[in-house]
Amino acid sequence: MISRLTGILAAKRAPQVLIDCNGVGYEAEVSMTTFYQLPEVGERISIWTHLLVKDDSHSLIGFNDEQERKLFRQLIRINGVGPKMALTILSGIDDQQFALCIANNDVAMLTRLPGVGKKTAERLVIEMRDKIESLLSDTPTREVLPTGHSMVSEAIEALQALGYRPVDAEKMISRVQQQGEAQSSASELIKQALQASVKV
Repeated sequence: MISRLTGILAAKRAPQVLIDCNGVGYEAEVSMTTFYQLPEVGERISIWTHLLVKDDSHSLIGFNDEQERKLFRQLIRINGVGPKMALTILSGIDDQQFALCIANNDVAMLTRLPGVGKKTAERLVIEMRDKIESLLSDTPTREVLPTGHSMVSEAIEALQALGYRPVDAEKMISRVQQQGEAQSSASELIKQALQASVKV
């Protein structure tokens, strides 16, 4: 079991990262919450990982901290929530917001996440209710760090990878740009778009 990787960040393109660990490159898919916190390419990085084993492939899922990995593992145990949906949930809402949604029975906010229907949201509230105490703690604000090139197209591609239809991804990015705030990176665009979609 590969539980953690420490090495040099060789490449990052949402939602994938490539980490060079002493000459061996490990590719991992990460939530956008983790992606926002990545250092610059070429810098040292350490992420927690979950090894996802399927009949035809083995893949790594990466997390900025152990708590996010714990939540991911709890989510994929719920009927109807696979690894892709779990990553989408973690990308659209951080662990603190998620815990508050569960505590407040906020099904409406959960259904604003792509791929999460009313029945799935209700199941999340019921099955996660007794598992959120460890998540209801003060967590440092997550910073958006510069990344990549072709900011708008990269942001749209990342949203599509999270399950949004191309037309919806474009509308989300367009709405953020119309607000008039300057964005320095695709990560910032994605973050603002996801936050807006949850709040609306």
